[in-house]
Amino acid sequence: MLNRATVVVIGAGQAGLSAAYHLQRRGFVSAVEQPDADRTYVVLDANPAPGGAWQHRWESLRMATVNGIFDLPGLTQPAVDASEASRDAVPRYFAGYERAFDLPVLRPVHVVAVRKADDDPDGDLVVTTDRGSWTTRFVINATGTWTNPVLPRYPGHGTFVGRQLHTHDYVRAEDFAGRRVAVVGGGISAVQLLEEISRVATTRWYTRREPVFRDGEFTPETAGRETIAKVLADVAAGRPTGSVVSYTGLIWTPYALAAKARGALDRRPMFTAIEPMGVREADGSFTPVDVILWATGFKADLAHLDPLGLRNDLGGIAMEGTQVAAEPRVHLVGIGPSQSTVGANRAGREAVTALLRRLRAGGELLAGADA
Repeated sequence: MLNRATVVVIGAGQAGLSAAYHLQRRGFVSAVEQPDADRTYVVLDANPAPGGAWQHRWESLRMATVNGIFDLPGLTQPAVDASEASRDAVPRYFAGYERAFDLPVLRPVHVVAVRKADDDPDGDLVVTTDRGSWTTRFVINATGTWTNPVLPRYPGHGTFVGRQLHTHDYVRAEDFAGRRVAVVGGGISAVQLLEEISRVATTRWYTRREPVFRDGEFTPETAGRETIAKVLADVAAGRPTGSVVSYTGLIWTPYALAAKARGALDRRPMFTAIEPMGVREADGSFTPVDVILWATGFKADLAHLDPLGLRNDLGGIAMEGTQVAAEPRVHLVGIGPSQSTVGANRAGREAVTALLRRLRAGGELLAGADA
């Protein structure tokens, strides 16, 4: 038996919760409690508890360190201790948000695939999960990037006898006390992890390109607007978007300055191969290491959308706002230009506004019915 919802939101992180709020505010009701209503929605979340990816962050990531968690629409964050772990504070806020608005979040539900029900471009989509399937007019995809870590493959990758892990798997610096650790990656997380691991271990920092640190403060009014414009240009052209730091550069945060003072930011060119006991440097020399930590970022987790054929020849997905240009029944929020928490909030609202406009154009809503 197929379940039915006008809109299926996939993911209950910041972008998914924002979309759910705006759907409810515009008159959509729970597809779980009122399945026969005209305008319904449901949120499918793969996590076992509220909090999105934040519940999986490493232990030492504190609220004072994260790059800003903006309020979800309609509910201000409670005051938090800046020294509290973000993996505790943010999920608590998200859980309270779900309760406050009684959002129809089902979890854990893993979405396997999204397909067209038929050849009608205005017809239904079918969302297949490990707990049944849903037919829907629209999908707002808010699955983020945390579940799709990028793990490069280098010659000899499988021969290494030490430990290899990704930022996705990192928990605490103490796990590497007294070890020789190669940290790979030129992004914000790499610098954060270098700073703390270098307190208890011998670290080496490897990047493909020379890291670029930005002088001055990164502000939404100047650098933020410039960065979003660059990302939007890539998205509109259907080009794959790069990492956040590829647009912004690195910033001299307190933890970056601390890492520099400790000598942890003495960057080395990327090694050419991995050997059982270490890595082969670009100059041909050998460096013994016990651990390789791949702080090499994440990509949007969109494999479940592959049956829809959204990607172009460049490997990107052309979008108009949040809407996929080639498939207007699908909206992508919380990735690309809306990957920041403030951008995710805006994207949730934009997706709901766009799909209401499409419903109205199809004669399924009276003018002004979404006010």
